Parts: sequence; structure tokens; C-alpha cells
Amino acid sequence: MQQLPLSAKMFHGAVSIEKTETYMKPWRIPFDQAEIFLPNGIGGQAEIPAGVRITIRSNTKIIKIGILDATELMQMDCLINGSLYKTAHISKGDTSVHFDGFSDETKLIEIYLSQKVAVPITGIWIDEHAKWELVEDSRLHWVTYGSSITHCYYSESPSQTWPALASNEMDFNLTCLGYSGNCFLEPTVARMIRDMPADFISMCVGINIVRGNALSDRTFAPALMGFIQITRDKQKDVPIAIISPIFNREYEKTENKVGLSLEKTRKEIVQVIETLKKYGDQNLYYLDGLEMFGEEYEKYMPDGLHPNAEGDKILAVRFQQMAEANVPMRVKNK
Repeated sequence: MQQLPLSAKMFHGAVSIEKTETYMKPWRIPFDQAEIFLPNGIGGQAEIPAGVRITIRSNTKIIKIGILDATELMQMDCLINGSLYKTAHISKGDTSVHFDGFSDETKLIEIYLSQKVAVPITGIWIDEHAKWELVEDSRLHWVTYGSSITHCYYSESPSQTWPALASNEMDFNLTCLGYSGNCFLEPTVARMIRDMPADFISMCVGINIVRGNALSDRTFAPALMGFIQITRDKQKDVPIAIISPIFNREYEKTENKVGLSLEKTRKEIVQVIETLKKYGDQNLYYLDGLEMFGEEYEKYMPDGLHPNAEGDKILAVRFQQMAEANVPMRVKNK
């Protein structure tokens, strides 16, 4: 087999690529500024490559991906021309994964990395005489920010998280900024989104803020308004959709220790959007989390909080339906 020269351009959906003598590792923050993204690179979640994929075009009939010793059981997906070809299950201690049985036709190969653990890549190999090329993704760039519900740890596999499914169906170039256990409207993340290329931005906010008593009915709205305004410093006319929390029985009406419930949170989000639109921001849109994934879908949340694999598939469909109905069609790929 021939070993390909590792290149940052192979990694789609990453914010930065850490390069060492032995591996390349995708991050969802600037890795060299991890200490700024408190705590510890957003709780250690930013080094987990949810939504990140290795992408090449080749006529190879096999591809092998080298990794540092897997720290736990994880999965990778191989998509051929946008369709799921195979899911690989990688055991703790494994140092490589391969996908084979391809045709010898030239095709788009995407390897979705695990959404559960960090994945340092040590090498990529294809057939000895196969041709290959890097791929420039010219589709509209969708940046989505959120919590574990956007990170999707419990999805069936890495390419079947709801953002990955929706982006594939809507033909978007995805960067997923879902950080499990986080999404507290961090100003550092707002600055990062501000500086990223984006044609469409979505933000699913509120659930961890309420559950973690992180912001109150006094502080939530100003924090959200500031987060949006920081993003707007450079993303002047990019459509931004704010997604309110999906259903959670425990905190729907019950206020947290600082007076905030999910019901209040949704009202505050609507008010923030209406206020900013009043002052000239006409590219803000509201997507109601209860309409997207309400009480009728509670059976797809075994722990009462996180959608399971089937729930993520429903979320992908509902997001696409609501985004296409509420956000101008110009955000879609032409």
C-alpha cells in the first residue's frame, strides 16, 4: 500500500489541527489556545472530533487509517459518495482501522472520526497504484453550537449524529461545535464563531445553563444577547438560527436554584431575538425546541435528557423541516 502525506486539508469539519512528529489530531477549538477555552479546552470536549471527517477522492479499493492506541471502544464510519458504506468498531488498544471492498471507480471517500474520544491520526494508506486527490468542500458552511444534544455521544455512529445527518441531507459543509456538558454561552466560543467562515449558524442553547444553575432569569438574556452580538462583529449578514431547548420533563416548569426554567428560557430567547431584530438584525430566526423534539418524542430519551440513536434521526429530520420552513432558502446550497 502507499502511504499518503498527512495534510490538514484532509480534515473537514475541524477548527484546527495539532501536528506532531507522529500524528495529526483534529480539534474543535484552536488547539494552541486550549487554556483560554476554560476549563481545560471546554471540559476536555473540544479535542473530541464530533462531525470531523477525513476526506479524499480516489479510485482505491481499500483505505487504512492509522491511530494512536485507542483508549476505549469507538467507531468510525466510511461514506462513499455521501452514503454510509460501513461502520468500523475499534477496540481499546487498536492502532488502525481499514475499510475495503470498494469499486475501482473514482469516488468521494469520507471517514467520520469518533464523536466519543480524541482521535490522533498517525497515517493514511490506500492501494499501491491508486490515484487520489484532496477535496475542497465548496458547499455552504454550517456552524452549529450546542451541548451534548448537539455533540450526540449516544448516536448510532459518528455519521449518524443529527447534525451530520442533516448536513448530508441539506448538502452543507458541517462544523459541529456541540460540547457535552458545556454550552454556557462562553465568550471565547462566540469570538471563535465570529472569526470562522460561515454561511449559516445555529445555536442550541439553554439546557445545561438551566440544569447547571449557570445563569439566572436575570443573567441568561444578557449573556445570549452578548454572544450573538460578538458573533455579529464579523458575521454581519449570516443567517443565525437560535434553537431553544428540546423537551425535558424535569426542568420544563421547575425553576433551578437561580430562578430559570426551560419555559422561561424559551420566552427569554424569543425576547432577545425580537429585541435584536428591532435594532436592525433581520437575519435572526427562532426554532422552537419543543416543536422540534417535544413531549411526544420523550420515549426516544432513555435518560430523559439525551435523544438516543433513533431520536437523533428524528431530530435531523425535524431540524431540516424547521430550518427550511423558517430560515430563508438562500442559506441552502445552490
